[in-house]
Amino acid sequence: MVVHTAAQPSHDRAAAIPFDDFDTNAVGTLNLLEATRQACPESPFVHMSTNKVYGDAPNRIALQELATRWDYADPSYEHGIAETFTIDQSKHSLFGASKVAADVMVQEYGRYFGLPTCCLRGGCLTGPNHSGVELHGFLSYLVKCNLEGKEYKVFGYKGKQVRDNIHSLDVARFMAAFVSAPRAGEVYNLGGGKANSTSILEAFTLVERFSGKKQVYSYQDQNRIGDHICYYSDLRKMRAHYPTWDITQSLEETVRQIVESWQKRHRA
Repeated sequence: MVVHTAAQPSHDRAAAIPFDDFDTNAVGTLNLLEATRQACPESPFVHMSTNKVYGDAPNRIALQELATRWDYADPSYEHGIAETFTIDQSKHSLFGASKVAADVMVQEYGRYFGLPTCCLRGGCLTGPNHSGVELHGFLSYLVKCNLEGKEYKVFGYKGKQVRDNIHSLDVARFMAAFVSAPRAGEVYNLGGGKANSTSILEAFTLVERFSGKKQVYSYQDQNRIGDHICYYSDLRKMRAHYPTWDITQSLEETVRQIVESWQKRHRA
């Protein structure tokens, strides 16, 4: 099997290095696809894509403001964003655009050449060994700031923006499920689903429970360009295609592990 997780992952950095970003994310993926087609076309090809292929289109969904989070007001999104959601006519960032190019190429090698390929449109993938930074790696960086007493900056949306989080173990388990019964040119929204979703405000409370430390943070009205107000993945297609797979690591357990891991790193 080929598991392709290499990427230039930063929205902001992509704007400063557009050719490097596209060479890494789009051309790099094409290189791997063509090498696979020529050398081992029977091998399942798993591509780590991103939910940023949807750009800021999810922000057009009607929302309701709750006490600690935004949520979908449209009942058709009760389970989250499905793979049929539009990737067109929206702002992606240059990073998102290069990942769209890669995503579509992985699909095309599956559909045109019949290769067993899939795109995993990840949300917030995390785990105890995640080394989060300010603009990438939401939960891990938040925990790091909490334990160090460092100010965490909240960018817009009242801190009520929602992300779903999936543990790296469940990511690997889905990859294994696909490899054991591959399909050609598939896409899956690989996230934690609604049950593993959290707003930043809710994450503060959850982390404080496990760390015993109050979160230090500041707030800026200006949101990040193209940032999702609310996003969580509809997992029904994944569960239907691979019924032996499901989320095994809850949001609470994931946060507990991240806190414990950062505590160990600080002691070391």
